[in-house]
Amino acid sequence: MGPIAVSPDELDKRKIVGVNAETVTNVTSTDFPGHYPGEDHAWDIQSFLDSFSIKFYKNDRYDSSFSLIGIDASIANAFRRILLAEIPTLAIEHVFVHNNTSIVQDEVLAHRLGLVPLTGAAEGLKWIRYYPKQAEGDSAPGAADYNTVVLKLHVECTKNLDSKKGEDDPLKLYHNAHVYAHHMTWEPVGRQVTMFPEPDGVIRPINPDILLAKMRPGQVIDLEMHCVKGLGADHAKFSPVCTASYRLLPTIDIIKPILGADAKKFARCFPKGVIGIEEVTETEARIDGSGYEGHVGEKRAVVVNSFRDTVSRECLRHDEFVGKVKLGRVRDHFIFGIESTGQYDSDALFLESVKVLKAKCTDLKRDLGNIMR
Repeated sequence: MGPIAVSPDELDKRKIVGVNAETVTNVTSTDFPGHYPGEDHAWDIQSFLDSFSIKFYKNDRYDSSFSLIGIDASIANAFRRILLAEIPTLAIEHVFVHNNTSIVQDEVLAHRLGLVPLTGAAEGLKWIRYYPKQAEGDSAPGAADYNTVVLKLHVECTKNLDSKKGEDDPLKLYHNAHVYAHHMTWEPVGRQVTMFPEPDGVIRPINPDILLAKMRPGQVIDLEMHCVKGLGADHAKFSPVCTASYRLLPTIDIIKPILGADAKKFARCFPKGVIGIEEVTETEARIDGSGYEGHVGEKRAVVVNSFRDTVSRECLRHDEFVGKVKLGRVRDHFIFGIESTGQYDSDALFLESVKVLKAKCTDLKRDLGNIMR
């Protein structure tokens, strides 16, 4: 006896996570062998290729939104975790303070500097290697052009002798009253000159207007910073994303007609653009059992764009909608949002996460092969 054929409609129903007034149902994936007697759910590469798809909604340089359709939650979550913690970036690790007479303590200033996002030529950033970790008792490893990038910050606040009498704006009264990220200068060493070419490839802060400190005349900040490559798993300053998250595609099924004033109230239960108001047509009113018989021309609620829904479940609080609507989410439709800190383009970040996951799978496959020898 061959495997039982399952209709597409039945498969789609199995993918819906039910969102009820106080519970969430059907949360576990069931598309694996043995769960449904007589059905063949063995994983197959061709079936995966046929069902998997990617759809982009927004693809700005540092902000992208897209859907991964037809994958398991474990894979989608792996991509999210890799984006947050396992894609290497360059950040300030060591700060050598030569002079700091500002009111910002050395350790606070160093911490603030470490969180300033940096950028530079993409090829140069790939060329930079990890700084060797120092074991306890070992001598300090040497910094080199291939593992350390040097930045310097030297700013002194002085009076502006040309300021007007009675002026009370510090930015006009003094020179360098505010210390910004653009005051940081890159000191190229060795091959870094060619790996980070001017003008667009040099190492620099993503946002030049990040405020680092405020000073008054006579105060000085003079320090040197060493930048190294690291992972977000070690420290958040190395994370390449402001945020990387996903949500499941919402579904809204109106199973009984919602008419008149109730239709308008129903629309107000959702974000703008999710529910629309249309008139019942003669064709719809002639269908037996549709619920629209005798309601030609009346206003009715229709689902326009469930993508915009936040699944607040507000409509389930009202008695007039009980039994008329079902809310849910599609279990294998993940809507990703990626905001880059600037060292990578947002779409390139996802491709980097795919490379990392592929490398992990290759390592696991090799290790399993070694075990079997």
